[in-house]
Amino acid sequence: MSYSGNVRHLSQPCINGDIFSSHTERKSRFMKWMNKLFKGGSNRGPVNSGNPSPQFIGDGSMVSRAPVRSLDNRSRSDKEKEELDRAIALSLAEGMKKPNGYGWQPSNNEDLSKSHEDNFHPPYPSYMPSEYNPTEYRICGGCNRDIGYSSYLGCMGTFFHPECFRCHACGYPITEPEFSVSEKESYHKSCFKDLTHPKCEVCFQYIPTNKDGLIEYRCHPFWSQRYCPAHEHDNTARCCSCERLESVNVRYISLGDGRSLCLECMESAIMDTGDCQPLYHSIRDFYEGMNMRLDQQIPMLLVERHALNDAIDKEKHGFHHMPETRGLCLSEELTVASVQRRPRIGGNRFIGMRTRHQKLTRKCEVTAILVLYGLPRLLTGSILAHELMHGWLRLNGYRNLNPEIEEGICQVLAHMWLESEIMPGLKSMPSTSSSSYGSKKGGISRADNKLGEFFLHQIANDASPAYGGGYRAANAAVTTYGLRRTLDHIRLTGSIPL
Repeated sequence: MSYSGNVRHLSQPCINGDIFSSHTERKSRFMKWMNKLFKGGSNRGPVNSGNPSPQFIGDGSMVSRAPVRSLDNRSRSDKEKEELDRAIALSLAEGMKKPNGYGWQPSNNEDLSKSHEDNFHPPYPSYMPSEYNPTEYRICGGCNRDIGYSSYLGCMGTFFHPECFRCHACGYPITEPEFSVSEKESYHKSCFKDLTHPKCEVCFQYIPTNKDGLIEYRCHPFWSQRYCPAHEHDNTARCCSCERLESVNVRYISLGDGRSLCLECMESAIMDTGDCQPLYHSIRDFYEGMNMRLDQQIPMLLVERHALNDAIDKEKHGFHHMPETRGLCLSEELTVASVQRRPRIGGNRFIGMRTRHQKLTRKCEVTAILVLYGLPRLLTGSILAHELMHGWLRLNGYRNLNPEIEEGICQVLAHMWLESEIMPGLKSMPSTSSSSYGSKKGGISRADNKLGEFFLHQIANDASPAYGGGYRAANAAVTTYGLRRTLDHIRLTGSIPL
């Protein structure tokens, strides 16, 4: 998967001089050296017997040692010059017998000093080992420029200027002796850990390993929020609308009834009964646009959580999806406390809420529709569309339906309304996004649109038999036969057409 490698800093290569002398001068000097060689060179030992051989480092690349400057500063005599000429001539003769790519090296410290000084004004051709050609083989893998005689690093068969060997993640040079490599890219070890070891999006710490040494985390199926398993049990707040967990750098707003609301969902939250009336009437218009008009005026109230739970306990009809019920189509006569004044934010909670007790009398099969306060507009609207379908079924003679059938077809209407809001024009259905509430807010924002997609995802992927299984069966029938034919079949047979 990944590994760490050691970076080796290599010393500078040998120096190659330039040619300044003319051809005639070189030829004359060469003849003089040959004469001196045949006169007295037979008693000399091998010229390069004391010089170390080239070193091979890394991927078979050869690097010769750089010439060393002698510390002997004595003046040269004629005899010393003669010995130097003899050594150089012998080296050239040796070079003629070898193939291209082999060079000469002086035999002792004094000769090294002379050769190093004469490199700047050489009277003879210079040779460079073909295995080491900076122009051909030492191209920097970072900047694609010639490295030449500069210091360089070697990694994975590629050479770099030290400042060009950089982390693929952060872009800064890698100077540590160990680093990580993945898919031919180099990384700081810390950067590679940031890329591969997941961090919790709640506490922003690396997610710990479990007892088996494996990284175990939770991930939301829609938002892909990754977090430590411990946050499911350590009282970390979860938004009652979008289900995302509260992170350490963001504070959710408490609704005062055990629910919390994230700041994104709070932007479009409907907080009291008066605020919800335009949305309620626009959804009734949506039903009328599909030839499903509701003639009776059914009261609609926004209530607190405990008031809704009390009403559920007293309601005889309907199937309720636990652990959280957000709406109710009430058929009993009750006195209910509805939210009349929008609460204000004080710190990280809502304060100043005012409620009013209201007696609900039964004038038809449906007494009232109750919905939880404090939910975003799109979620509130989908709940209203669902509960209004319960009312429409009861008012139009649909009796004693199986929970999977009744809840399933109600979820289909909630899904259809959401689609009309976030994807207008996808189906030939009226949209309510131009209602007074929507126009006041300037239409649906990108964040609201994403929330709408999440609510659609919730309906389509609900795991419960009544709400999830019922929706999928009813939606398949509506897709095949249309809504009107499906409803007629349910009225006649009490079942979903196959």
